[in-house]
Amino acid sequence: MTLPARNLLAEEASPYLQQHSGNPVHWRAWSPAALAEAKDLGRPILLSIGYAACHWCHVMAHESFENDAVAAVMNRLFVNIKVDREERPDIDQIYMAALHAMGEQGGWPLTMFLTPDGKPFWGGTYFPSEARYGRPGFVQVLEAVDKAWREKQQSLAESADGLTAHVEQRLAGAKGKAVLDREALADLAGRLDGMIDRDLGGLRGAPKFPNAPFMHSLWLSWLRDGQTVHRDAVLASLEKMLAGGIYDHVGGGLSRYSTDAEWLVPHFEKMLYDNAQLIRMCNWAFAATGNDLFRIRIEETVAWLLREMRVDGGAFAASLDADSDGEEGLFYTWSRKEVETALGDDSDPFFQYFELAAPHGWEGKPIIRQSEAQQRQGIADYARLGPLKAKLLAIREKRVRPGRDGKALTDWNGLAIAALAEAGRSLGRREWIDAAAKAFARIVEAGRDVRLPHSMLADKKLFPALSSDYAAMTNAAIALFEATGDEAYSDHARRFVAELDRWHQDGENTGYYLTASDSGDVPIRIRGNVDEAIPSATGQIVEALVRLSSLTGDLNLWEKAWTTAEHAMGRAAQQAYGQAGIVNACALALEPLKLVIIDKPEFPSLVPVMNRNPDPRRVDIVVTVGTETNRPLLPGGVLPPTDKPGAWFCSGQACLPAVTDAGELEKLLRR
Repeated sequence: MTLPARNLLAEEASPYLQQHSGNPVHWRAWSPAALAEAKDLGRPILLSIGYAACHWCHVMAHESFENDAVAAVMNRLFVNIKVDREERPDIDQIYMAALHAMGEQGGWPLTMFLTPDGKPFWGGTYFPSEARYGRPGFVQVLEAVDKAWREKQQSLAESADGLTAHVEQRLAGAKGKAVLDREALADLAGRLDGMIDRDLGGLRGAPKFPNAPFMHSLWLSWLRDGQTVHRDAVLASLEKMLAGGIYDHVGGGLSRYSTDAEWLVPHFEKMLYDNAQLIRMCNWAFAATGNDLFRIRIEETVAWLLREMRVDGGAFAASLDADSDGEEGLFYTWSRKEVETALGDDSDPFFQYFELAAPHGWEGKPIIRQSEAQQRQGIADYARLGPLKAKLLAIREKRVRPGRDGKALTDWNGLAIAALAEAGRSLGRREWIDAAAKAFARIVEAGRDVRLPHSMLADKKLFPALSSDYAAMTNAAIALFEATGDEAYSDHARRFVAELDRWHQDGENTGYYLTASDSGDVPIRIRGNVDEAIPSATGQIVEALVRLSSLTGDLNLWEKAWTTAEHAMGRAAQQAYGQAGIVNACALALEPLKLVIIDKPEFPSLVPVMNRNPDPRRVDIVVTVGTETNRPLLPGGVLPPTDKPGAWFCSGQACLPAVTDAGELEKLLRR
């Protein structure tokens, strides 16, 4: 099968792929037709993987893919396939693992060369159009790969077979099961503690990422084992990143990472998943400390989310680009003169709370950040500071905006929905819960025959969903149930797990594959065990199964959750990195917490205590006094009496005596 000799990306549902639709390269999207074309022509595949907010992806596109001479070589020698890693994380993980197996450091853009049947034989990341940075020029690479393919095709094919088998064993293998024990979390948290930067927060060195799964491990270690040093590491890391340039002090929200060790100079792209996880972590931190820094940063970040990231129907876009008008960070940075012009006489007070920093090597305008003292004072004087920030935001809104990747990814939306529902419940912000419910409804409406899409852009939808989509949406449904008490969300969660079982469960019923069983275009069905910036698909699945079984009291579901957790931990034990999501979820499986409250809806005394004390290990259920139908089961199948207010706190299969006093419940939940 030979496709038209032209670029075929214009009709794709990914803004990133559409950005390349004007390239002279004869790009194809990843599809059975593109793979068949390579086989028919006997021509190797050049696979380029990136994403819309990736700075170096844009650089390589401008230097090479927009260049007629480079494109002519690509078109003559290869079948060229472009992949949006956010649309196809399964494809990305397979070929990134292959690059790592070659001894190369990963990153994006990912540039891989495959045999005509899709097996990797060589690759790299960014290649300049001409030799520099110690890297060969891209045309040199293309011609060298072509020469090697023509002269050593047999040995390259054998090498690709071996590499593919290695990747399959690592990403798709069974690996047995492990006994779940408390030491896994304690051991991981102890190792992470040794990597923490005590002065600057986060992990030592640069670049610095928020590393939400690691922070979650440390937080769980404090909640479960009382390790206050681990709690303090999380709080210090949050405080430092929220003072740095990685946080948008004018408009709210966190950039993807900082290029330096001080959280100062970010790559300015903003990702939905980072900010969803930031909202959750700050919600826990505010509950634990009462520090208004965390509450205010939640409010600012949610305001940014609702202002800049909502797409038609109420779902959330994937990301904002780093560049505007061709310059990285231009939208977010300010010269002193620009601040003084915008604020006039108020500029002196502004500089009491902020400084403009332009570190060595930074070529753009200065970056807004705060010292520790300025951060404290800015929170204390927020009534004075807030209007100044609002003035700057109004000026900034008139600038050329960074590009937005407007596709709504189901799993990332699930993270955002859960974060909004949880924070809305804790802080009494009903409008956040409503926004979460609207996004949830939009994702569900986009389904087809009960199946969810993985991604959608306006009317274009990408089916089928990944296992991470069903897991994230199950957790989102449970968070919305906790926030609203609406049984429809519990029903949705059950349906999502049923679809997960139908399309993703392995033949031995011990776990799940990332890709659906009817996805015919993947060379390997991988498990999805490795964390990236968010917990792995497997980690999210274990959490979803544990939480839903706890919510419903369904013992069959609990057995499934336990079996899945045991086998997930067995695989995680073989991983060199990226297992925090599984370890955290298995810690939840070992000691799931459940809180059932009977209260008066008009004058609740116990529900406010529950709401202001969030705990990621706990499922919360509220029942109105006098309710007789749909009463929740306590462990052991016991039905709590509903004739008067009371709270039942359960760990695993054991429940404490009912608590009726709000002060006693506060002590219990904060112990």
